[in-house]
Amino acid sequence: MKFFKFFEYAYLAIMIFFIYQAYAEWGQEGGRSILYLLFAGAAIFMFFFKRNFRKRFEANNKD
Repeated sequence: MKFFKFFEYAYLAIMIFFIYQAYAEWGQEGGRSILYLLFAGAAIFMFFFKRNFRKRFEANNKD
């Protein structure tokens, strides 16, 4: 289960990276800051989705 927990937090690290990239490119002409923010949103969604899935999986295996 620690393997799955690692990937949950990897999504948070990816989210932080994309938010940083969006901030760094915010004022540039033709920047991709909106795209980076969308990827950050997808990463936070995946974090909560994977965490919920792992907890449900652990609960089913305890029975």
